[in-house]
Amino acid sequence: MDLGLGLPISNPVRLPEWARRAEASGFDTLALLDRLAFDNPEPLIALSVLAGATTRIRLQTEVLLGPLRATALLAKQVATLDRMSGGRFVLGIGIGGRDDDHAAAATPITQRGRILDDQLAAMRRIWRGEPYADTVVGPRPGPPDGPLAWAGPLVTTVREQWQAAGRAGLPRLVCQINVAVGSSGTVERARRAIADYYAFTGRTGWGEPLSDPAKIADAVAEYREFGADELVLYCYADDPGQVEELAAITR
Repeated sequence: MDLGLGLPISNPVRLPEWARRAEASGFDTLALLDRLAFDNPEPLIALSVLAGATTRIRLQTEVLLGPLRATALLAKQVATLDRMSGGRFVLGIGIGGRDDDHAAAATPITQRGRILDDQLAAMRRIWRGEPYADTVVGPRPGPPDGPLAWAGPLVTTVREQWQAAGRAGLPRLVCQINVAVGSSGTVERARRAIADYYAFTGRTGWGEPLSDPAKIADAVAEYREFGADELVLYCYADDPGQVEELAAITR
């Protein structure tokens, strides 16, 4: 099972350090979330910077909110990052569920599913080199590794639909847990950051991070047994010393 590291969003300047330390510690993937109406780095730009700071580790959006972006430009940005990173970029894409994000982008939230469906079809045509709006948009990305699947309760449904569609193999299953290790201050900063990020749910304790090393190790083992292709450990506190501590716990 691959092991990814979800990056904190509070201090983008330190992300290259996180990326280098994660790669040196043997993590397989760096992941960034996406919001518009929130103080977080734009993931495609941030991952482009991190691609230049690393050589091996994969770069992943988890997940990029497609309907907030213009389709042709998004296709171009994704293909450029894929080509310039040597095929290390993995596009996780979704619709988003926050009114404020869609209001800021001037996109109708009630149409976000339909918009994404149209975007996916259009981007596939663009990446095949077919005309879009009477022109060709390049570059083309490298050969894809295959689609992603997310979230435990949906796995069975996704696999059934995959098989019903007559597709070969299995979808790639990427899971995530929130973690915080180190000093009590680091753990507390992670809790506050998570509470701030998920405040819109109105649910106290939503997304509470695992901070006990034994529980983190157990969770990794459980996800491996479950059959996850990758588990991303999301860090909300900005202490990069967590990289080595998490590597020691999970290896």
